Amino acid sequence: MMGKEKGLLTKIGDAMEAAKDKAQELSASLVKKTEVAASGAKREAKKTRTLVEKKARAAKATVKRKAKAAEADAKQRLGKAKRTVKRKVRAAAAGARKAAGRVERAMGPKRPAARRKTGRVKKAAKKPAKKTAKRAAKKSRP
Repeated sequence: MMGKEKGLLTKIGDAMEAAKDKAQELSASLVKKTEVAASGAKREAKKTRTLVEKKARAAKATVKRKAKAAEADAKQRLGKAKRTVKRKVRAAAAGARKAAGRVERAMGPKRPAARRKTGRVKKAAKKPAKKTAKRAAKKSRP
């Protein structure tokens, strides 16, 4: 009977050994699956973080670009306003000078109006000019 019992105990021991090995395999498999799942989650988290960082950089660049454009636009408008003010000041100064000239002329002595020349006086004024031209032509001829 002892032999039979020994065989049974051995069988039980072998079954226990097999169960132990199976449990170790299962636990190793579970650990591996857990590690794979964890690494997958890490990878996804990294992808998400990278995507968020990219979007943040793009948004920051957009804001910077828009701010720069707004600043340039403001600078341009300021220059335009300065030029407009200068132009208006120059126009006002010119108007003031013109008015001052009018006042000066109005307050100054009256000049007599120019008299119209009669036909005879006109001819007399023209004759010396003609003679001078003829004399100059004669002198230039040798």
